Amino acid sequence: MPAAIAVFPGTFDPITLGHEDMLRRASALFDTVIVAVAMAHHKKTLFTLDERLQLAREALADMPNVRVMAFDGLVTEFAVAQGAQVMVRGLRSGTDFDYEFQLAGMNRHLRPEVDTVFLAPDARWQSISSTLVREIATLGGRVDGLVSAAVLPRLLAKVGRG
Repeated sequence: MPAAIAVFPGTFDPITLGHEDMLRRASALFDTVIVAVAMAHHKKTLFTLDERLQLAREALADMPNVRVMAFDGLVTEFAVAQGAQVMVRGLRSGTDFDYEFQLAGMNRHLRPEVDTVFLAPDARWQSISSTLVREIATLGGRVDGLVSAAVLPRLLAKVGRG
């Protein structure tokens, strides 16, 4: 049986404990998990692409079968280029499901050989999103317990609290 390779795409601006939870579980299910960090030309990110890659690598350093790579363009093309058979997506709520279900259908249309697997985060992480973490940090709220120790000081410095 060939090695099962999965891609977990996102912007990861920044990577959160919710992402880490999903990746720990995905890394137990697949031989290799590639964290595909989007260049995100369409978004104004807090962290540069290089910073997001570095933060993800540090936060996930204890997972030997997880690789962190940048991608641009269609994630389905990136997945095929990496030899992946699966894309992993997280579902925090019914709203996520509606969007992700539509996205999975379109991805399947583009590349039928790449399936989508949905994982639900642990209840502790269901309300966490990178967007909320950035906003809370910017407004002076506590974000420890939402991001890893590797991410926290750089997030606080980035929003002028470090």
